[in-house]
Amino acid sequence: MPADTINSLDMKATLFERAEAWRPILAARAEEAEVGRKLPQDIADGLARDGLYGLCHPERDGGSGTTPIEYAELIETLARGDAAPAWCAFIASTAAFGMAFADNATVRELLCRSGVKTAGVFAPMGRAVEAEQDGQKGYRVTGRWAWGSGSQNADWVSGGCFLADEAGQLIMSPKGGPIQLAPIFAADQISFVDTWHVTGLKGTGSTDFEVEDVFVPADRVTTGFGRTRQDEAAFRFPAFGLLSIGIAAVALGAARGAMDDFYDLAGAKKPSGSSKTLSEKALTHRDVAISEADIRQGRAFFFEAIEAAWRAAQAGPVPLELRRDLRLATTSAVQSAKRAVDRVYELAGGTAVYSQSPIQRRFRDIHVATQHIMVGASTWETTGRLYLGQPADTAML
Repeated sequence: MPADTINSLDMKATLFERAEAWRPILAARAEEAEVGRKLPQDIADGLARDGLYGLCHPERDGGSGTTPIEYAELIETLARGDAAPAWCAFIASTAAFGMAFADNATVRELLCRSGVKTAGVFAPMGRAVEAEQDGQKGYRVTGRWAWGSGSQNADWVSGGCFLADEAGQLIMSPKGGPIQLAPIFAADQISFVDTWHVTGLKGTGSTDFEVEDVFVPADRVTTGFGRTRQDEAAFRFPAFGLLSIGIAAVALGAARGAMDDFYDLAGAKKPSGSSKTLSEKALTHRDVAISEADIRQGRAFFFEAIEAAWRAAQAGPVPLELRRDLRLATTSAVQSAKRAVDRVYELAGGTAVYSQSPIQRRFRDIHVATQHIMVGASTWETTGRLYLGQPADTAML
């Protein structure tokens, strides 16, 4: 699709109108992203320009200032077109949100630049050592991070680190744990390792990236993850909750897209040896109904939990029981979406195995999404322990 189609999007439209306008464009260019194993740069540029790469942080910090509910709905809409760009949009949005915790003029200025594109990995896979360069205090950082979604398109990329001394030993906080930092690297400071040869979400470009002894000024480094600002409701909302919301929104959007694709197919396809179309067969009726119920039930709990947590964040800290429910709802939504896509994939029969079928892409994408740690099996155990009043590690709630 020509670039001028993207450029013609109405800049005065609401974010929801923009996301809806992007949906057919993303669907039409999904194969291009898959073959390239990353988003085409003009798509990343356009999504950022339209405010869809900075959904989670406030407008005064350079973001679109959406609520968590709106953020989920927007990512879901994009994923209905194609999961890969929706995934990159949620990663960009949560990366920028994490950067905004720096709460200083330097980071605010870079986030306020028109069309800025961010990416990042919160996992502390790097080591940062205090240093000084040209009279400026900062850190020298070395590390390698996996799952660098959208990093090849980005202007700024963050990577989680632990603070270490010159000998490489971790420096502990007064509470006894390691000190986590998140340096913000300029695009020209990072190198890419071609690891993203995968079954699904191919177009996210989630390859490894690395840095080797690069200097990052102190005012481009945030401390902790989601713990250092409480001045607005957005920053009181659970940071890990925003990550898991993004994954679930992608899964729900992909599942709804798979249903759209199947409905287009079912009225026309007659299985081999049958005089009836798929839409006329009893098995199809049953499985479509179950799939619709799966998606809608998962989605209902998902938005119920987001709304409850957001209401609490507007008043003060979000209590543990609502953070628990939020993480449970996101994992549940992903599994509900997966079941629906699995069912539709089987209903579509041999048609769904061909690369030109969007259903097989949705199937592969959603199975990769389920592998993310934020919606992994451990969520069931953690939340179950809390319901039963048992001790549990709640650090990532």
